[in-house]
Amino acid sequence: MPKVIQKLNDFVNLIDPDQNQILNMTYQEAEKIVATGDPDQVRKIDGNFAIVTKIGQQVLMARSIGRPMRYFMAKQVAGPLLIVADRIHDIYEYLKSIDLHDQFRPDYTRMVPAHYITKLDVVGCPDPNPDYKRFFTPVRNSLNSDLDQIGKAYVGAMASECEKWLDSIPNDAPIGVLFSGGIDSGSVFLTLYDLLLKRGESPSRLKAFTLSVNGGPDGDQAFQFLDRLGLSMFLEIFEGELADLDYKETIRIIEDYKQRDVEAATMALALCKKIRERYPDWTYLIDGDGGDENLKSYPIEDNPELTIRSVLGNPLLYHEGWGVDKIKHSLTYSGGQSRGHVRVYATSSQFGFKGFSPYTLPNVIEVSEGIPFIQLTDWKHEELYALKGEVVRRGVKAITGQDMPVFPKRRMQHGTVVMDDFKKIFPKSEMVYRKYYSSLYS
Repeated sequence: MPKVIQKLNDFVNLIDPDQNQILNMTYQEAEKIVATGDPDQVRKIDGNFAIVTKIGQQVLMARSIGRPMRYFMAKQVAGPLLIVADRIHDIYEYLKSIDLHDQFRPDYTRMVPAHYITKLDVVGCPDPNPDYKRFFTPVRNSLNSDLDQIGKAYVGAMASECEKWLDSIPNDAPIGVLFSGGIDSGSVFLTLYDLLLKRGESPSRLKAFTLSVNGGPDGDQAFQFLDRLGLSMFLEIFEGELADLDYKETIRIIEDYKQRDVEAATMALALCKKIRERYPDWTYLIDGDGGDENLKSYPIEDNPELTIRSVLGNPLLYHEGWGVDKIKHSLTYSGGQSRGHVRVYATSSQFGFKGFSPYTLPNVIEVSEGIPFIQLTDWKHEELYALKGEVVRRGVKAITGQDMPVFPKRRMQHGTVVMDDFKKIFPKSEMVYRKYYSSLYS
């Protein structure tokens, strides 16, 4: 349970402020900014954060992608009770502690969407809808079409956030990179390695942690990536078995049923568990989550709702879903990576790690949204899919001087195990996941 529980008659805050990673001010300063409700000021908060504050009968909440935040409005004899937490289960357990759990349904909880100030009046009967005010509006197409310049700006922004993060943690703390040898985890590893050398700190703090179940292909890919650069001594492969992969346990922890997120989180959960078993005192993990969303690098053909025009024509589609003002927006789960990043946050938190995902930070997303995708791809799928490797490869070269290997794209869940084993573990239909999650509170 969190260290601090704040209760003000009709408001309970179960969010642990120590889980924030605010890189340019104190938590108290950031909380005062959120209390103003001023989007321009909230945009100045740098890092991962989930902040809630109460002014009179108004509660204001703001979060970045890296920190989930949910709320639930309960009914007391004296009036409404708003409970805010980062997990649905924490809300349920609190309601049990005050004997109001009969009111609970998981689909009555609400997720605060990333990149918005969410304002809620705690007045009760009937509960008013929240008011959303966007605080992050990146300018699109602000970069020219020079891939070298784009790469340098994009990876440079990621490196800048990593440096601020390094400043915020002990300078001798070990750092584990959740590593597949793919573009995103590879670029994060090489950037950290370069930063540590430039700071005069030992790169021996670094380890590249890879999970390979029954000889899954990520083990070989991770080794090839680092070996080509003479860095294979940093690699630590955790061998696993199919019994290590339990999608039901994953659903209980991430509190979601979205198929691809369940699959990826199952692999992350197994890896984090093995790291914790081997290193009981390890604290800091870093990963490349968010790189696919930033460079719009998902197979559009896998989603019948999407076309290349919808992907390139809707800003932040992969980050936020269709938007809070659209019919398709889920109140319970928000949308896009605003919903899906729990696959990383919840799995690392489950084992006491403090994770960091630099590609999810607004300063990095802002650069990626400035890429002129339409001009560079001419609405062609194959051009879009190839763009990510070119941008990041050139950026890593410009920032670190390293020639980063680029392998064909592969989802984490498809690299941890071979496909024949994958099919033994995961049901084909998302409805199986939905039914299991529903059963947890039935």
